[in-house]
Amino acid sequence: MQIKVNTDTTIEHHASLDEHVQTVVAAALNRFGEQISRVEVHLSDKNSQKSADGDNRCLMEARVAGYQPIAVSDHAATLHQAIAGAADKLKRAVDSALGRLNDKRHTPVPVAAEAEAEEE
Repeated sequence: MQIKVNTDTTIEHHASLDEHVQTVVAAALNRFGEQISRVEVHLSDKNSQKSADGDNRCLMEARVAGYQPIAVSDHAATLHQAIAGAADKLKRAVDSALGRLNDKRHTPVPVAAEAEAEEE
């Protein structure tokens, strides 16, 4: 899984930020293995001038095999909280999407059809 981190001009982009994002995203999504090819992370701070009450935003978009891209976002007081919140939301969204895909592929035989087959 490839993880790409993008920041706007209000966020200082450095190696330790990349490492933190990689660690959080990998921990949240590692169980999906090869089903996710890429995750794009977009970080921004809407109120960069107001350091006491920043509006940090983390948007994550996952590319899942056989499915449309899945995007989630989270706003929080700190950048680390926004990253953790978005990673948790993305994990739940991917789990839900893959569950729907598996349900479509493994549709159970209706009960009425099973009863007719037994009568024959």
